[in-house]
Amino acid sequence: MKARGLVHLIVDRARALDAPGIVHVRNKQADAGELLTISRYYQAQGRTVLINSRVDVAVAAGAAGVHLPSGSISPARWRSIAPAGFIIGVSCHTREDLERAQAEGADYAYLSPIFAPLSKSDDRPPLGLPGFQQLIAGLTMPVLALGGITWAHQAACEAAGAAGIAGISLSEGSAQRGG
Repeated sequence: MKARGLVHLIVDRARALDAPGIVHVRNKQADAGELLTISRYYQAQGRTVLINSRVDVAVAAGAAGVHLPSGSISPARWRSIAPAGFIIGVSCHTREDLERAQAEGADYAYLSPIFAPLSKSDDRPPLGLPGFQQLIAGLTMPVLALGGITWAHQAACEAAGAAGIAGISLSEGSAQRGG
């Protein structure tokens, strides 16, 4: 099964996401039923599934968690309806976003764009690895590098302090390599 916009998380050191084969299902065009089907497909393969934006679908599917876009409702508010152990991640683009996500109880964050994105255009200038390192300094929440990420970047991102990498352009076969 191929899902447009599927994001594969490759996490080596993030304790909150300590499971191989994590798949973040991100398909803005899919309806709830399609997201449920995609989630169940990957769960049947033994993959840990996070659903993008749709807490309702993630809970209904029995997914491991949800990934929220920047500026969403606080993770702390979602925890009141989510099952125990439910993983909540947040997309971030600034230090303020990261600090808010950590203060509101996010389990992890994506920080982007690190490099020029490969799957879409983005008006934000890439942070680069020095910018990434500066923005995550002092945080205790795991932060994954996103934006223009390829397998060639994995070691450098982790050396800069990333808990792992995430990428829409990582292929299905590539995800098997990391988990």
